[in-house]
Amino acid sequence: MAAPLDADSDADDFYSLLNVRREATQEELKASYRRLCMLYHPDKHRDPELKRQAEQLFNLVHQAYEVLNDPQSRAIYDLFGKRGLEVEGWEIVERKKTPAEIREEYERLQRERDERRLQQRTNPKGTISVGVDATDLFDRCEEDYEDTPGGRLPHVEINRMHISQSIEAPLTAKDTAVLSGSLSTHNGSGGGNINLCLKRVTSTRGWGELEFGAGDIRGPLFGMKVFRNLTPRCFMTAQCGLQFSTRGVRPNASTMMARHLDQNTMGYLQWRWGSQSAMTTSVVRDTKTSHFTLALQLGVPHSYLMMSYQYKFQDEDQTKIKASLKTGFFGTVVEYGAERKISQHSVLAATVSIGVPQGVSLKLRLNRASQTYLFPVHLTDQLLPSAAFYATAGPLLIYLAVQKLIVTPYVRTQKEQELKKRREDSATDIAKKKQEAETSVLLMQESVRRIIEAEESKMGLIILNAWYGKFVMDSSRKNERAKVIDVTVPLQCLVKDSKLILTEAAKAGLPGFYDPCVGEEKSLKLLYQFRGVMHQVLSGDTEALRIPKQSHRLDSDT
Repeated sequence: MAAPLDADSDADDFYSLLNVRREATQEELKASYRRLCMLYHPDKHRDPELKRQAEQLFNLVHQAYEVLNDPQSRAIYDLFGKRGLEVEGWEIVERKKTPAEIREEYERLQRERDERRLQQRTNPKGTISVGVDATDLFDRCEEDYEDTPGGRLPHVEINRMHISQSIEAPLTAKDTAVLSGSLSTHNGSGGGNINLCLKRVTSTRGWGELEFGAGDIRGPLFGMKVFRNLTPRCFMTAQCGLQFSTRGVRPNASTMMARHLDQNTMGYLQWRWGSQSAMTTSVVRDTKTSHFTLALQLGVPHSYLMMSYQYKFQDEDQTKIKASLKTGFFGTVVEYGAERKISQHSVLAATVSIGVPQGVSLKLRLNRASQTYLFPVHLTDQLLPSAAFYATAGPLLIYLAVQKLIVTPYVRTQKEQELKKRREDSATDIAKKKQEAETSVLLMQESVRRIIEAEESKMGLIILNAWYGKFVMDSSRKNERAKVIDVTVPLQCLVKDSKLILTEAAKAGLPGFYDPCVGEEKSLKLLYQFRGVMHQVLSGDTEALRIPKQSHRLDSDT
């Protein structure tokens, strides 16, 4: 069962409060409710203050049970959270509707919201490429400076630029229009074009599109493309076009067939006819840790063999290193580089290209959301080791310096400010939850005493110590302070028949718990005794837990 839409905080989760699964049956709800009622019933306490606090907690448990025990209320809560139970939430659907009808109503409203979002979505994409000619840094001739006292500074210039942008305009659930345009300039001359593409999804197995374009370089363009899934493991695309220019009409066509060779491997066969006719076959293997491509092309004017390999590190920055070799009639090119995620929406990549007769180039790429920024830097037309060294070491040293001095401090400051704001916003609520938890612990004392006596008589489950919150176990973070609360009493109170079962939900909503470190990763650590033997376990905040277990047993030496 899905979590509620716009769900309330974990501490307000009715399922967590009753310690039941979201798929809990009426019998499971009733058993948990009766257990908590016996614990919090006001008539069990003579002290006026304890009686008042017990009454508040009793009413909270009663409210949770009333909502989850009623199929209609439960359906509303599952879809909309506690807000859906208020007057405004009930106005969304008629009270007489069944849970199934409520879900259908919600799905209808969700489809309407999706339609509105579809109409508002444009999905802009853009590319900016700035080509830099830095050959004067390495290709200068000594005789050019014989007559110049002290020489002169090397000349570095921008010799080409390219800008392209596209936006999508959803027309219906199946039809989309894409408008794109580009401008290019190279050594003082350039031009641009504009394209309109109309795409229709014909079925779950295919789609088709029509393309119209015009520009001051190539002239009008008309094209058509179709995609079709032939089998669950095979698909193909086909396209054709007409390019109009002062030299006449240039037709072109291409088709590609792809097939899953295994779970991680794809095979492609492509044929292209036109001004650059060619046939290409390739094999691509993509796994969790690597990406490999082998391609062979026979065509006019270029034929080549290409191999590339990329290794993916399993770190939070999604670091990748890659290398490729491409050889053909045009010469040979070797490329190597790296790519890394530098923020939530940004990826930075650098590639060094060394080839004959191209020379040495450095390509920098920054992806920011749906925008791409390219900076190809041509260093030399020759194969100079010095150019290759500086193209490799320069970007690496600059990246490390910027990451250490600017990016890391900035990201750390941003996270600290965000965490501070979350804590300030929830301070009042957390203080209330803390007071409720402390009251619950006081009300549990008598029940816990009886449970421990019963468990000790049969050498059952005794919770010796239990902590919940943020633990610091990494030596590199020894300056950080652990933020935990003692939850020994609340967990012992949940023990029944020498078993403790916690459902797959955040523990902050359990009776006697609260969140001691808002916005930070939390865990539950238990030290318990069963059959006279010590056990210990560390569980994630949202992990289900069932004890005792043999795997938690501690050795006698420990």
